[in-house]
Amino acid sequence: MNIAEWLAASARLYPQSPALMTGEAVDADYAEFARRASAIAAHLRDAHGIMPGDRVALFMSNATSYLECAYGIWWAGAVAVPINAKLHAREALWIVENSGANLTIVAGETKDALSEILSSGNPVTRLFDVESDGYIKARAGAGMPQPFSRGIDDLAWLFYTSGTTGRPKGVMLSHGNLIAASLCYLSDVDSVFAHDHALYAAPLSHGAGLYNFIHVRAGSRHVVPESGGFDPAEVLTLGKQLGNVSMFAAPTMVKRLVEVAKAKGANGDGIRTIVYGGGPMYLADIREAMAVMGPRFVQIYGQGESPMTITALSRHWHQQTSHPRYLERLASVGAAHSAIEVRITDADGKVLPPGENGEIEARGTPVMLGYWNNPEATANTLKDGWLRTGDVGRLDADGFLTLSDRSKDVIISGGTNIYPREVEEALLTHDAVREVSVIGVADPEWGENVVACVVLADGVTPDDTMLDAHCLASIARFKRPKQYVYLASLPKNNYGKVLKTELRQMFGAKK
Repeated sequence: MNIAEWLAASARLYPQSPALMTGEAVDADYAEFARRASAIAAHLRDAHGIMPGDRVALFMSNATSYLECAYGIWWAGAVAVPINAKLHAREALWIVENSGANLTIVAGETKDALSEILSSGNPVTRLFDVESDGYIKARAGAGMPQPFSRGIDDLAWLFYTSGTTGRPKGVMLSHGNLIAASLCYLSDVDSVFAHDHALYAAPLSHGAGLYNFIHVRAGSRHVVPESGGFDPAEVLTLGKQLGNVSMFAAPTMVKRLVEVAKAKGANGDGIRTIVYGGGPMYLADIREAMAVMGPRFVQIYGQGESPMTITALSRHWHQQTSHPRYLERLASVGAAHSAIEVRITDADGKVLPPGENGEIEARGTPVMLGYWNNPEATANTLKDGWLRTGDVGRLDADGFLTLSDRSKDVIISGGTNIYPREVEEALLTHDAVREVSVIGVADPEWGENVVACVVLADGVTPDDTMLDAHCLASIARFKRPKQYVYLASLPKNNYGKVLKTELRQMFGAKK
């Protein structure tokens, strides 16, 4: 089944219901939303030669046109490749090339950045600008009557996530994966109604975008803030003006929202549900959030490889203050989603009993097909159908999962994963840098900050500005180190491996 069938169904069931909104303004009802998607699908096929199974990249910031284009891609039977709009153009281009996307949908700054790079070499992709007259014309054209038929195991969403040992990996999510993950939302996260407003203050290219599907199926309204991103005051205002607002937010976003709500004397009126995840939520922070804004919160734990769907801590468990282990549960990430099994294993793959720490593994219908063109990484991550998450945690006797640590060195800053090796590789291309090791250091606002421990070449004077400028030439701004620490040497073991644990201990970091 093609997941675009959900849009086609809602267009039949709720043709005049508001579908796409920018702030309080309605951009399209469901009949128009589906018509635009079908027209874009026909344009992709007729003007760009996009065939079922072809990849089309989406490199743009949040806008209602993002959803139009995504559904146009699926309607045509093609595969959407979402790319974080914050990435450096060269990073985005690598994803485009690796995925084989010969068309990239862009807008504004992303168009300018990619155009500049593509103009200096052999073009590896064509650009389709949603702010152009050509896009408006394409969107108004005759469409494909029905979404192209797809099987549940056919690829739909190719999401690039990174490890600490190389380039990003393309997580292959099928139509069946997306359907299963979406239905888990209903069973384990929250109810969805036609009068709901799904607010996209976090990037549509990531977790927030994955929640669009179930809201499309329910005929809900999809709202992109006028700012195009996360502004706490704007979110609070939209909640009050629209009502029945549901949104996804990283823990750092929740913290900022609570701070602004406190300053304004607001309580989040009109916001029904805030689903938080994508990074550690400190117990003190969620307790304060509930004290200020009430019982509006649901926590999820997942990965790109099992999107938004490993465990959930429902609104119900957030409120069970009379339970003797209430605080322990509130500090957990909840229990397994309905379509997922969770277990804890030791280094030899032996399943551990409740209370013991080990690697978290998950199995179920939302789990990815594998990594794009990377059978070795797939084999290392999927074992007999079990997803090896690389995270360490423990289950209690009731099935609540608590994260203990991360076995990978991923830095989570503002809910966004930052991969140390990418930053290290960027810095090591500078002649002044002899060695470097990048770590995450706890920060009360961002969760973690990127810190680069640098060994300079002989005779070189420490210069943060110089290294900052070098980083910004090749990686996204949000990945650059917030702090540089200059060392005479890096701590290493007998095999020459850098001991990041010792570096973290310098900052009192537990990770």
